[in-house]
Amino acid sequence: MNFDLRLPLGLLFSVFGLILVGTGLLGGPELAQKSLGINMNLWWGLIQLLFGVGMLYFSLKRQKQSPPTRDAEAEQTCSGKCSTKK
Repeated sequence: MNFDLRLPLGLLFSVFGLILVGTGLLGGPELAQKSLGINMNLWWGLIQLLFGVGMLYFSLKRQKQSPPTRDAEAEQTCSGKCSTKK
């Protein structure tokens, strides 16, 4: 079973990051005043978005690399010395 947890986690963090970035950009200055003048929605949204994009990148990079098949592995370990019965 080839289930890569990075794909759904990357999608989840990217979507939540985009929502927070949008809230940070479109929200009024009164939201920043509640957190000592720092726009926390914008900063944490950027961090989540960066993490999500990184997870998606590594997940898609892994999917492009195809693992070797059992026959290819057997040929590499035998290197012509093994006899195969069919």
